Amino acid sequence: MRFSKRDLDWAVSEGLIGAAEAEKLWQGLADRTDGAARFDAAHVACYAGALLVIGAMGWFMTAAWEDLGGVGIFAIAALYMAAFWFLGYRFWNRPGGRVPGGLMVAVCVSITPLAVYGLQRWLGFWQGDDPGTYRDFHIWIKSGWFTMELATVAVGLLALRVVPFGFVTAPIAFALWYMSMDLTPIIAGADDFNWDLRKIVSVWFGLAMIAGAFAVDRRTREDFAFWGYLFGLIAFWGGLSLMNSDTELNKFLYFLINVVLIFAAVFLRRRAFLVFGALGCFGYLGHLAVEIFEDSALFPVAVTAAGIAIIALGIVLKRYCAKWEAAILATMPAALRRLRPIER
Repeated sequence: MRFSKRDLDWAVSEGLIGAAEAEKLWQGLADRTDGAARFDAAHVACYAGALLVIGAMGWFMTAAWEDLGGVGIFAIAALYMAAFWFLGYRFWNRPGGRVPGGLMVAVCVSITPLAVYGLQRWLGFWQGDDPGTYRDFHIWIKSGWFTMELATVAVGLLALRVVPFGFVTAPIAFALWYMSMDLTPIIAGADDFNWDLRKIVSVWFGLAMIAGAFAVDRRTREDFAFWGYLFGLIAFWGGLSLMNSDTELNKFLYFLINVVLIFAAVFLRRRAFLVFGALGCFGYLGHLAVEIFEDSALFPVAVTAAGIAIIALGIVLKRYCAKWEAAILATMPAALRRLRPIER
């Protein structure tokens, strides 16, 4: 349940709480939630600026940087990292500075691949073959990027111990997502790998990321699981959706897995599972419409009826969901109930 200062003012006007107590409660809640993301001008500006810097030192990197050589790239990237860490840590320890401070630390972590690339270019050391220019890091899947990704995860985890800010997990999860793809040529023993193997690795690595996110979900005040869930779902669902399902049974199993994702969204209280599960279910229904029931005039009618039934189910759930959830939780084994993340 979310409430605002206006709700507290209403409670005061109704005599439910005194004005002094309401002000004290609001100030305490404000101090407790310092650093939580909010959709206001200040937070939007901070996040937009951080994303611009991350993009500038990543996707928008120009080929002219290669003229600096490995030592030049490493020196500049290391200087950027030191500056953002210094500023971020100072802001983090100031009242009201948790968001800008945490974002600066996240920027510091996001520059790690560039610093490691410069160091590797300087020393001539690569995991596998030379992967090419840094701009190719976001384009091509190659084993040479693995060291950069591993270093980003390590630096990110160290940063989290000092500055426990949720967005710091974003570059960690992003690096793990890339790692799920760049591990494939390492497992295959060459960059000329089988794409079916890439899909399998992506599925299992995505499941591992989801499991890791679940292990830390709701265990702390900060949300450290969101980005792990998101990129884990991208790796798992993406690899699963790209697999060649040559039989209708396999396609139906894919549909059932997406239904499980929708139920997982309820159990975990994470909308991302609902989005990916719904996309997979719509994809399967599209397959039925185009290939299986192409000449059936009744198929759109049946799907429409199913959609209306789901809407009706949603209306019923809105009315009785709390009672049903309480009844289900009461019959759920205690061990399984303890696994469910608590609601924030």
